[in-house]
This record gives sequence, C-alpha cells and structure tokens, in this order.
Amino acid sequence: MAFASFVGRVLFASLFILSAYQQFNEYGVDGGPAAKALKPKFDAFAHRVHSQVGFQLPEIDIKFLIAGAIALKGIGGALFILGSSFGALLLLLHQLIATPIHYDFYNYDSEDKEFTQLFIKFTQNMALFGALLFFIGMKNSIPRRQPKKAPKTKTY
Repeated sequence: MAFASFVGRVLFASLFILSAYQQFNEYGVDGGPAAKALKPKFDAFAHRVHSQVGFQLPEIDIKFLIAGAIALKGIGGALFILGSSFGALLLLLHQLIATPIHYDFYNYDSEDKEFTQLFIKFTQNMALFGALLFFIGMKNSIPRRQPKKAPKTKTY
C-alpha cells in the first residue's frame, strides 16, 4: 500500500516538476516564452482586480513571477514526492496564484472558442487544487504513531 501511495505521488508531482524543468530550461534573460505569454494575461488580471475590487496590484517584473512559479513547482513537487504536507502547500499556493491568471476564461464571451478551452483548463487545474486539499486533509487526519510506553512494573 505504501508503494502505491509513493507511485501516485510521483506521477502527480511529475506534472509540476516537468513543467518547472521546461520553464527553467527556457528561462533566459527575459523569462523566456512563458514570460511573453504571461505578460498580457497578468496585465488583464491586474486591471480586472483593480476595476472589480479597487485594489491596485504592485508592478511586478514578469520574469520574477516565472522564477517564483519554477521554484514553487520544483521544490513543492520534490517535497510532495517525499510525502510532505509543506510540499503540497507550496503546490497549492502555485495553483491558487497561477490558475486564474493563466486560464482567464472570464475575459471572453461564453460563445467564444477560447472561453471553452480556457474554462476546461481552469476546471482541470481546480481538480488538481482539490486533490492537493484532499491530500493535506488525509495527511492531517491520520493519527501519528505514539511511541510504545514501557509497561510499569508492579511493586508490592
């Protein structure tokens, strides 16, 4: 049973680790193609947050966002494979930040082709988010092993 759990964690975390590895190899001086693709989406997200909530997001260099995503996915994935709840929390944080920015279906009309594609990707990432929450919940619900107490000797 422990082996099956380990294999499941490896398969799950490999999604994040391979993505981080690819982004790391393409990073370059300007953040690579990921930064070029993310810049307009992040600007649209920041504008929507400001118009809907009234909160102005600070100016952030996109290459630092990409570097942070690489770090969260790489470190979180490696720790998750080892069964760490902290690794799952790092992956959860990545999903929480990246998913609404990458898959901005809310910027399209529901009749558009892009809307459907982005919405499907968004819901898939929310399923990953739910799986991480489930892992953390199950990890916290299992009682920890208590060290065995030495039997008391009876004195008469």
